[in-house]
Amino acid sequence: MKNDGIALSQQLVLGEVLARWARKRPEKEMLAFKENRFTYGRVNARVNSLANALLGLGVKQGDKISVLFLNGNEILECYFAAAKIGAVAVPLNFRLVGPELIYQIENSDSIAMVFGKVFAPVVDAIRGDLPGVRYFISNTGKGVEGVMDYETLVENGSPEEPGIHVNDDDPAFIMYTSGTTGKPKGAVMSHKNILMDSFNLLMEFRLSDRDRYLCVPPLFHTAALALAVTNVVVGATIVLEDNFVPQEIPKILEQEKITMTFLVPAMWIFLLQVPGIEGVDTESLRVCITGAAVMPTDVKKRIMALFSNAGVYDVFGQTEMSPCTTMLKPEHALEKPGSVGRAILNVEVRIVDVNNADVPDGEIGEIVYKGPTLMQGYYKNPEATARAMEDGWFHSGDLVKKDPDGFIYVVDRAKDMIITGGENVYSAEVEEVLFSHGKILEVAVVGVPDPEWGERIKAVVVPVNGVTLTREEILEHCRKNLAGYKKPRIIDMVDSLPRNAAGKVLKFKLRS
Repeated sequence: MKNDGIALSQQLVLGEVLARWARKRPEKEMLAFKENRFTYGRVNARVNSLANALLGLGVKQGDKISVLFLNGNEILECYFAAAKIGAVAVPLNFRLVGPELIYQIENSDSIAMVFGKVFAPVVDAIRGDLPGVRYFISNTGKGVEGVMDYETLVENGSPEEPGIHVNDDDPAFIMYTSGTTGKPKGAVMSHKNILMDSFNLLMEFRLSDRDRYLCVPPLFHTAALALAVTNVVVGATIVLEDNFVPQEIPKILEQEKITMTFLVPAMWIFLLQVPGIEGVDTESLRVCITGAAVMPTDVKKRIMALFSNAGVYDVFGQTEMSPCTTMLKPEHALEKPGSVGRAILNVEVRIVDVNNADVPDGEIGEIVYKGPTLMQGYYKNPEATARAMEDGWFHSGDLVKKDPDGFIYVVDRAKDMIITGGENVYSAEVEEVLFSHGKILEVAVVGVPDPEWGERIKAVVVPVNGVTLTREEILEHCRKNLAGYKKPRIIDMVDSLPRNAAGKVLKFKLRS
């Protein structure tokens, strides 16, 4: 449906956020990537061209578009182009292997797939297993059979606004997140979900159009995406990196006059070890964000000492909440060690027992949420949605406790999630792959502490009686069926797994 732009401007939608800055300050720098510099006007024109080209191909409002890129201008262009025509972007983790990609592309009902040239071999290998995908688009260059050239589409598409009316309750993304069964679930995020999270962060970080955000984590992650959108909302500049090279970060901080950045704890630890970082001019840096795993207090102290003008913000949340839910601010960073802070603006939090009754301060319970950043539900999975939304609150599966001042401390993860290098890995998913090996009788996967990566994945395996099974065989099986970050780094062979009287594996014994 076309409209005159007034109704569209009244909606909280991603496409209008970009278009508005392109109209207000078209020459303002929006994006810096390698040697390329993009203004808001230029990015908006490229996004419109891609959006109109997609419409010309037959992509309609509500259609799903899988996106597989390293960080760069293309990944953001794809997200905003989909948003402008009311299509739904499906960010794909570039660390996934063929079968994992096929599942998410097929499960999301994607009719188009846009991907970077470095992923051409993996996409070529799975194209025959994706009958629902009608359009393959890549920056591989012209002349690749069955694949449309990305830049040709951008060059030939109209730079005018597509004029498609999009409501802020319409879905904007399907973000895949693993569950206790090991099967990824697609969290459906609306335009309002994403933008309300951005407004929350704007208030907490006090951002303005003068800020310059260094984005290093991949933009298929909800947290990295949320911070990028937040900076677009306020008209700031995003400096993109497509790979984390610790030795390069100090130079970027100095040369680009970076004011804020987000790194997972493992990245911060590596950055602090770079020789000569003490001599770098980082006076502009004022917001240091960490999340995805617990940041050791000692590391926070080193960050605060090194970047004297900056505060450390510890952010907690999950994909289904768009994703931020609580935050430990700089003034409490050392006062409340180990805490993930208090609920942020527009997010309600409770800590409940198995009967959904509030637990007293100091007692452990499950943290549950509600608010305008809560997802619409899991795509094509009403049963999982109903379970997650029980009793009118979103049940996170995270076990926490709260002190008398309202500060929250994560105690355990009810879903057996492992966080390694900022990546979420669910033990059940890894166990399912290992179980498919014909020589494995039983297996349990746990996370064990690691000083660099936060946690390391450990698999405890019981081989089938009478067979010879080597660690090399197990690793080769994982290489074919799991993303690299999900592979076990420690493999123990045992005769049996420790269990309690009910037959449940005692994972705490395996961790020790």
